[in-house]
Amino acid sequence: MVLGGPIVLVAAAVASTVALARDLGARRLPPRPALLGVLATALYACVVRPWHLRWGTNADDAQRVLPGDELLPMGGTQIRHAVTVDAPVHVVWPWLAQIGQDRGGFYSYEWLENLAGCQMRNADRVHPEWQHREPGETVHLHPAGGLRVTLFEPERAIGLDGWGTFSLEPLDPGRTRLIARGGVPPGVGAAAYGVLMEIPHFLMERRMLLGIKERAEAGKSGLFASTPA
Repeated sequence: MVLGGPIVLVAAAVASTVALARDLGARRLPPRPALLGVLATALYACVVRPWHLRWGTNADDAQRVLPGDELLPMGGTQIRHAVTVDAPVHVVWPWLAQIGQDRGGFYSYEWLENLAGCQMRNADRVHPEWQHREPGETVHLHPAGGLRVTLFEPERAIGLDGWGTFSLEPLDPGRTRLIARGGVPPGVGAAAYGVLMEIPHFLMERRMLLGIKERAEAGKSGLFASTPA
């Protein structure tokens, strides 16, 4: 169900392009649906896709050298998302540190994740017992498995193999930049990612970053039991 939308969109784009090329080749006026489909495909490729691959980022984010940059693939599809949190790093970090299906969840669309059998339950408080990970440890996405921790620097960054890195950059004593970086190597994998996962990944990761932002900012106000790591 999660992948159905992207597949339908790609199928519609291909069908529209083929129909347009066929009619132009036959020197016929293409039907309106084919024209609209091709225009929508061009709009997505030239405007929407670049926007969601860089959602929330700015020029300063692009110039930052962050922990785990050396672990990201070169070339291919580069994914950069970010959000400003109106809370200090030590308030934001505990929410990030406890991500995982078997811990605090991913603060995203829990109902959608559970359609895939993830048995996800997003935490609304910080759990001291969930504040540490070791490199090589698995952060579960699903009861059946997850992703290996490649990086864990308290109050700084966490990296997941096959996903990317999440880093915290202080802007001032009361604000933090939460930056997600990832990528897919060029080739068949990047093509498959673009067709099947690119849109769902953006929607879920965007909601995750906003979920952390909401919880950390509420914790600063004392609504949740947020404590320094």
